[in-house]
Amino acid sequence: MDENNDLYRKLGVSSKKEDVHNALKYIDKGLFPGAFCKIIENIDVREDYCSIFHADGAGTKASLAYMYYRETGDISVFRGIVRDAMIMNLDDFLCVGATGNIYFSNNLGRNSQFIKADVVGTIIKEYYDYSDRLSSLGLKVKMCGGETADIGDLVKTLVVDASAFTSMRKEDVIDASNIKPTDVIIGLASSGKATYEHEYNSGIGSNGLTLARHGLLSHEYYEKYPECYDQTLDEKYIFFGRYKLTDVIEELNLNVGKALLSPTRTYTPVIIDILKKYRKKIHAIIHNTGGGQTKILKFSNNIKFVKNNLFRVPKIFELIQQSSETQWNEMFSVFNMGHRMELLCNESIAPEIMKISKKYDIDSKIIGYCEKSPIKGKNILEINSEFGSFNYN
Repeated sequence: MDENNDLYRKLGVSSKKEDVHNALKYIDKGLFPGAFCKIIENIDVREDYCSIFHADGAGTKASLAYMYYRETGDISVFRGIVRDAMIMNLDDFLCVGATGNIYFSNNLGRNSQFIKADVVGTIIKEYYDYSDRLSSLGLKVKMCGGETADIGDLVKTLVVDASAFTSMRKEDVIDASNIKPTDVIIGLASSGKATYEHEYNSGIGSNGLTLARHGLLSHEYYEKYPECYDQTLDEKYIFFGRYKLTDVIEELNLNVGKALLSPTRTYTPVIIDILKKYRKKIHAIIHNTGGGQTKILKFSNNIKFVKNNLFRVPKIFELIQQSSETQWNEMFSVFNMGHRMELLCNESIAPEIMKISKKYDIDSKIIGYCEKSPIKGKNILEINSEFGSFNYN
């Protein structure tokens, strides 16, 4: 396949979601407009508290789980999808410093012709089981029920989403508008095996899975799973990769399907530990979700972010790039590319933060720094990688 810049958009997805942000530009931004999450007045009308209600999900990774289940019979992959949906909420909460009691509701939309009761049961049970697991890691999480909707007219396989609610003290909020031109950027690795993980994590997370699925997987799935893609897309962009789900990636000791389905890593224990000691010294925490390495551009103002010491790109992203022939500048704007959480602070506390991360067997390092933007009132990002230098704004 020819190289494509903006291949993600050709697959019907936008990493920046410009249309959505334009539609929301007149909506109230909450008490802390520069924070990672929208923060509102406390539900109990306590002056010193604020509340956060958040929603997110596993995205098209759920469709991939369905394909893998059909190919292998391994129903356990749906448990990982639940973790994706929960962690995409929780790690956003961590970015504003919310580490108190968190209440969850699940939302499952399915096509009952393809998603049977055993899958639904596995998914719902995992919401409760993983809530218990998160509580054991120091984050009290409580499930509050949810909704399972049979909407085959709208959904071809399944949608796995979750909503979360919490309250916190206003004085404890981490507001990303506080990023300083003198800050360093500390990255926490997305791949490997943390002390609280049961298996090796490829680092894929839950973003960019539309490009990952179609760019990595073989066209044989085009005929086999018509329920797993947008029928309006050009066929040449549908499952145009080189691999089967069961092909083994020797370097990871995982097959392609399991590598793509690695549950999104939560940084809950690490961030809780860091905030206990350094909450007031952390200027921002950025979760590299939509937009990948360019997510940081949405926060603060008049900052030039320079990322010049990135982690080695995990194998899963190398395979996606080689198979899809996606240009590297787009890879960095879609995927986390090796670290999914960034902390911005003065360099003086960086060694201690990295020491805490190491305690959990999560690699961390200073991956870049901030300086004043040469374009007044505008953020810019410069990435210097082993694959070239790229500029974003």
